[in-house]
Amino acid sequence: MATGTTYEAKEHARAQEGARAEAMPLVPAPDGLLWAETVAGGNYTHKVLARGTELRLTDPTGDACAHLLLFVEGRPWERLNVADTVKVQWNAYLGAGRLLLSDQGRVLASVVADTSGRHDTLCGTSAAARNTARYGDGSPQGPSPAGRELFVLAAAKNGLAPRDLPPSLSFFQGVRVEPDGALEFIGSAGPGTTVALRAEQPLTVLVANVPHPLDPRPAYTCGPLEVRARRGAPTAPGDPLWDATPEGRRAFLNTAEHLAARGAAA
Repeated sequence: MATGTTYEAKEHARAQEGARAEAMPLVPAPDGLLWAETVAGGNYTHKVLARGTELRLTDPTGDACAHLLLFVEGRPWERLNVADTVKVQWNAYLGAGRLLLSDQGRVLASVVADTSGRHDTLCGTSAAARNTARYGDGSPQGPSPAGRELFVLAAAKNGLAPRDLPPSLSFFQGVRVEPDGALEFIGSAGPGTTVALRAEQPLTVLVANVPHPLDPRPAYTCGPLEVRARRGAPTAPGDPLWDATPEGRRAFLNTAEHLAARGAAA
């Protein structure tokens, strides 16, 4: 179809209505979902989610790497603190039952299901300089975008600046610490694995789907990431997760006290 004039360009654009690409958001989201999107490798996404929302990430090919940042919606100075997430729970490895914590001792999200077991809280995401040295380009519009550069774009669309971006964690590509302190990249658990998170506060979610910084493959390799979100309820007293550990219980109590003081408790 010709696009040489404004009228022709308009007709061409309107003719695309209803077309589907492999990686795109579905609007409206089907089947009662709040968010349904496939994020291509080397791309990013973002969304504001209500408290209690269940966010499910799926790696359909075994090559996704979902780098994640969380901010309390409307209060972005309270945000994911990976160091506190690790040290408060005495564990550097993510999985079902783990909590994602802010630096104020409160729960941002809980991991309610995990069939992968291959995640990382230690390395953060890639940066432009590293990707340029390794792949020849790290710019967000280039063939091998860096995670931090994509986070900058996602952050800007939510009123956040580069200075607001803390270290991220990632799902679906594993790292383990050797006895001598070296980091071993153990890669993916394979295609079809899933991680489900529950938002314990209203959240701004940023996701960059890019290769892990320790991935040894010479080519820029990252498969699609499926993102789904549906309504749910936050963790409440009596839920096994609430009392799973003394540290977790304290973090949930801190969160409940904070929300009650703001008139936002369930």
